[in-house]
Amino acid sequence: MKVKKGDQVKVISGNDKGKTGKVLSVIPHDNRIVVEAVNMKKKHVRPRKQGQKGEVVDIPAPFSISRVMIICPRCAKPSRMGYNINDSGKKARVCKKCGEES
Repeated sequence: MKVKKGDQVKVISGNDKGKTGKVLSVIPHDNRIVVEAVNMKKKHVRPRKQGQKGEVVDIPAPFSISRVMIICPRCAKPSRMGYNINDSGKKARVCKKCGEES
């Protein structure tokens, strides 16, 4: 899975097509991610204290990782990512458009 928490991504399909946002969490065993302000769902919250009212809260819901593309921090364009092994032996993500490591 090439998407990590904190990456900037752009949604390429679905109701939120064209939106960008930061990855809040990644669920690798389901191939799903949660992105801020994308795929918002309403959740009804019960009152916790006496005298407090219940409310409806918008929360981002997980969706398939195949619906997003990573925005390269160097060229600032949505692109595919690959892997390269550095001369020091570390595995690094590489942008397929500009060729820079991220």
